[in-house]
Amino acid sequence: MSERNPISIQFGRNLAEARGWADLTQAQLAEQASLRQFDIARFERGMRCPRLDVVVKLAEAVEVHVRDLLFGIE
Repeated sequence: MSERNPISIQFGRNLAEARGWADLTQAQLAEQASLRQFDIARFERGMRCPRLDVVVKLAEAVEVHVRDLLFGIE
C-alpha cells in the first residue's frame, strides 16, 4: 500500500466536511459534479488528489469557494 500524500488527506477531509454541510451523499455529489462515486470516495479517503478543474466542479456542487476545499493545504 502506498503512503498517502498530506495534501490529498487534507483535501479529502475538507471535501467530506463540505459535503456534509451540503447534506449530500457521495452518490449525489458525484452526480452533481459529473464524476463517479468511486472517485468521491477516493478523494475523501485521501487516496487521490483531483485536478484543478475537478476541484472547481466539486466546489460548485457543494456550494463553497474553491479556497474552502483547499483550506489548510500549504
